[in-house]
Parts: sequence; C-alpha cells; structure tokens
Amino acid sequence: MAGNVSVGGASVASRTLSLLGAFDARHRRLTLTEMARRADLPVPTAYRLVNELQQWGALSRTSSGDYVIGRRLWDVGLLAPMQTGLREVASPFLHDLYGATLATVHLAVREGNQALYLDRLAGHASVPVVSKIGSRLPLHATGVGKVLLAHAPAELQSEVLGHLKRITPHTVVHAGVLKGQLARVHRDGYATTVEEMTLGACSVAVPVFRDDTVVASLGLVVPNLKRDKLRLVAALNVASQGISRSLS
Repeated sequence: MAGNVSVGGASVASRTLSLLGAFDARHRRLTLTEMARRADLPVPTAYRLVNELQQWGALSRTSSGDYVIGRRLWDVGLLAPMQTGLREVASPFLHDLYGATLATVHLAVREGNQALYLDRLAGHASVPVVSKIGSRLPLHATGVGKVLLAHAPAELQSEVLGHLKRITPHTVVHAGVLKGQLARVHRDGYATTVEEMTLGACSVAVPVFRDDTVVASLGLVVPNLKRDKLRLVAALNVASQGISRSLS
C-alpha cells in the first residue's frame, strides 16, 4: 500500500479510507465510478487505490465487475477487542448449547440496523439457513435481530420500524405488530420467528448481557417451534447466563 503522503491536500490514507467508507448497509456493491463519486475522488485516483486495496484483500471484484468489501477486512475486524473477546468467551457455551440441542447456533451483535453474525455452528437437522459468520441480516426478520432491536435505542427502533422489508410471505412488516413483539421480548426474555427470514426455518433467541447492557444475542434455528420452544429457551438461557457471567 502506498505511503501516507499528501496528494492535492488529502493524504493517500484519507483517500483510501474514503473509498472504503463509500460502502454502507445500503451500498454493498459499487462500481469504480460509484466509489469515486461517493468518495469525492477523480476516477483515475480511485482506480489506482482500488487496485491496491483489491491486491491486499480489502476489496473483491464480482463477476459483474462491481466491488464488494473483501474478506481480509473481516479478518482484521475480528481482532477488535470486543468481538474477539466475545467470541472467545462464548465459544464453549455455544458448543454446549449445540450439544444439548443439535440445532444451528448463532451468536450475533447489532451493527447499525443489521445483525452481524459473529459465530455459527451448523445443526444436524436439514433446515435452510442463510447466515454465515460475518454475514449481516435484517434485525426485524431474525430471532437474534429482534432481541437486539428490542434493546436498541428508540431512534434506531423507529428507523427500522419505518422501513420494514418483506423477505418471505411470513415476514412481519406491520410496524404495530413488530412493536408488540419487541415489547414481549422485554417481558418474556426471548424472541421468535416463524419462516420470516427463510421458508422452512424458525428461530428463537435470547439476549447476552455485560452487566446490565445487552451486547449480543444468542439464537437457535430449527424446523419448527411447536413442541420444543420452552426447552430451547431454557437451553439458550443457560448458555446466555454463562456467557454473561464470564463477560461481567
């Protein structure tokens, strides 16, 4: 990567960061021209820097020619103390939870208006699961997301409630209904979804605390919740309480 020298009043580092900052939740794929425009850079300058970012692994190019954030940025991000510490502390409890339920286990945190999946253990049952470690999914359509949304600041809740996207025919897109569900998360201590993110998949999730603050959500994905919901909630709570005690 080029050194941090000033070019036309802006350092190479600041221009490089501007290109990376062109991506956000609503702009996950960008052309070179779009990146240059959003970063307020000439296209030739953007082209040179984007090539260096791609070589380093910070950006990847799709088959259609668009650019997306590269895996190496995710790897670097995992070194952040909060995420590294949380994953390390949670890991044995996630494996215990998996052993007790044989269901797909998720650990997620809120990143803006999305749920960021920090860890995932695949279950035995053939349930369609779209999440991957490092993926970001909507708060309103996932079990872990609903828990995180219920404990999010009021202004973010309002933002999400005002832009509910239907993902499957079962996704809750009525703000009043979702608001009632978020209230029940506080009352009952867990959230559920029924085929809201993926057809054939249901989820249940609980909060993870550090002292009195919700810092993550722990969830399970199963084919249905008709018979085992209370058992799954109990298993989740045991794991969540163990993680919370370790974090505190």
